[in-house]
Amino acid sequence: MIKKCLCFAILISNFIQAQESIQTDRPDQTETPAIVPKNMLQIETGFNYQKENNNVSSSNLPTILIKYGVNDILEIRLITGFDNQKNKNTIQSGFPSTLIGFKTKLAEEKGLLPKTSFIAHIGLPNVASTHFKTNTNAPQFRFTMQHTLTRKINIGYNLGAEWDGMLPNPTYLYTISSGFTISEKMGSYIELFGFAPENQKAHHSVDGGFTYLISNNFMLDLSSGVGITKNAPKYYLSLGFSFRI
Repeated sequence: MIKKCLCFAILISNFIQAQESIQTDRPDQTETPAIVPKNMLQIETGFNYQKENNNVSSSNLPTILIKYGVNDILEIRLITGFDNQKNKNTIQSGFPSTLIGFKTKLAEEKGLLPKTSFIAHIGLPNVASTHFKTNTNAPQFRFTMQHTLTRKINIGYNLGAEWDGMLPNPTYLYTISSGFTISEKMGSYIELFGFAPENQKAHHSVDGGFTYLISNNFMLDLSSGVGITKNAPKYYLSLGFSFRI
């Protein structure tokens, strides 16, 4: 009888885990501390258009983030895509430097302690189209944290730094995002984020968007943002989808 109860409990546990909805790093700038479930492959992809200023714009189609759950505390990650950059009458297209990395869980949420994970990537200078190759490897890292305020509201925030592979100086970054559950299928967020290149003036932006669950393993998203300082990009628009298998 005890063995039957234990087997039943394990089956229920596995069923509940399988029913947990997909959690993604799209569409906001704030990465989630959630780890992809063990032995599952998750792909987050979409389209992004950004207007830097009156002369410069860029588009990314597709943007691709591939994640694989190694165990309960670790996922491995690969970021790639295809970029188009326009400067007045000049257009450059190609594959940007591929990023490989990982996310690892550091702490679960407990009282004032947020759910916390650490993400690290390194850009490979030779795994890119000619126009987008960098001089050296380009590392980046961030701590991603999340507080649950109510059943329908959470706060997420990131702190980190990244290097572009061309200059030795880092760019520091921050994000803070409020997520809201609208319904069982729909969510939304509003976010403030910024980048602070070393020895240069920081720039800040605000954005917001929506997500919609088609199923527990498939999600659509739509977002847009605007710069709130003069040196920030004027605006961006993004749409995409994520799924796991």
